[in-house]
Amino acid sequence: MRTLPSLAAATALALLCALPALATGEIVNLITKADQKRLDDYGPTRVTALAEARKGEPADVAVLDAILAKRMISFQDFDMTGNWQCRTIKAGGLAELVVYGWFKCRVTDNGAGWMLEKLTGSQRTAGRFFDDGDKRLIYLGSGFIAGERIKPYGNGPDTDQAGYAFRTGPKEWRIEFPAPYYESKLDILEFKR
Repeated sequence: MRTLPSLAAATALALLCALPALATGEIVNLITKADQKRLDDYGPTRVTALAEARKGEPADVAVLDAILAKRMISFQDFDMTGNWQCRTIKAGGLAELVVYGWFKCRVTDNGAGWMLEKLTGSQRTAGRFFDDGDKRLIYLGSGFIAGERIKPYGNGPDTDQAGYAFRTGPKEWRIEFPAPYYESKLDILEFKR
């Protein structure tokens, strides 16, 4: 009998295998128009979301500011694979700012690139990364609720996710999701070892 993480891993692997291995630049054949628009509008969306978030609880604002103060560094010579602690910060939207607790995430590499799976918590994601320069990656994935079947990327705006990943230290990085479908104006998924 499979345990839940094994079933989730198998499902995520199936999702990720459905995504073709792409060379740099070929992401344009995969990304949906809606997600390309979200990424194109990343800057203004981020500014609006962070302005709203700074009206939140002072302790949560201090967490957000500490995350954003970290300078972005190169992904070169960085091995993202392995187990990570991860947490979501929701900025702007229904609530000004929400900082969730830490959950478990894992990054694997099947030879075609890095693939992410959020293993615990009710809101999950599974997807893959694409090069977008030395200090930024693009993440395309599918959001789902624990226990639900993962829909492949490109299945619709209620599950499709797109964001930019930034490395911020030797053992930390984050993904920023502009204009997610639910609840907030910007989601930040923060990772640490």
